[in-house]
Amino acid sequence: MNGPEIRVEFAPELHVFVPQARRAGALRATTDGVSSLGHVVESLGVPLTEVGALVVDGRAVPFSHVPAAGESVTVRTVARPQRVPGAPLRFLLDVHLGTLARRLRLLGVDTAYESTDIGDPALAARSAAEQRVMLSRDRGLLRRRELWAGAFVYSTRPEEQLRDVLDRFQPDLRPWTRCTACNGLLREATKDQVADQLKHGTHATYDVFAQCAACGRAYWKGAHHEQLEAIVDRALAEFGS
Repeated sequence: MNGPEIRVEFAPELHVFVPQARRAGALRATTDGVSSLGHVVESLGVPLTEVGALVVDGRAVPFSHVPAAGESVTVRTVARPQRVPGAPLRFLLDVHLGTLARRLRLLGVDTAYESTDIGDPALAARSAAEQRVMLSRDRGLLRRRELWAGAFVYSTRPEEQLRDVLDRFQPDLRPWTRCTACNGLLREATKDQVADQLKHGTHATYDVFAQCAACGRAYWKGAHHEQLEAIVDRALAEFGS
């Protein structure tokens, strides 16, 4: 770029996207005189999915604003809770977020997940076709224009990832209603209906079962139930309605 120079200051929450050397105060950026401010912000490393507002010399402007020489830009982060209008709130996660996907499903949140790497174009197309919020740590994926909506997952720790998504979007929580394997809805089942999935000890010990209406997987309060219940209790205590 070789055109008007502007000053850009990012909200502290967005510094993770900006090189360390450029985080102190406002940075100077040279534009080409034709590109939108949204494009300029992305070229500096910040996905627009993480931008709540662009403020130029004290006034809010759209991403399409073309900056002029000498303008001072403040880039604000997304306001929380973030509302996604136009469709029921549901998510799509990429191959790297399997644990987060299972925990969201455990809480009854509609969560699609690709367990294999199908590529960014296919993920973006599915996000658009099913109107799902794309959750990813891949900045390139989040920059794809065909996405329905998207959000960067800031942490690499599943417990922090879950808390961040719940805090940002505040989805309705309906624990124990979705299959953690396929996202299908669970229904009550008798022991006879799921007998082919039970080992002898399980068959003799448990009497209350659920089954996924989509894939048929059986569920019961087994050895890991206390650990799962702790995840549910923490989420409900902080984010339950």
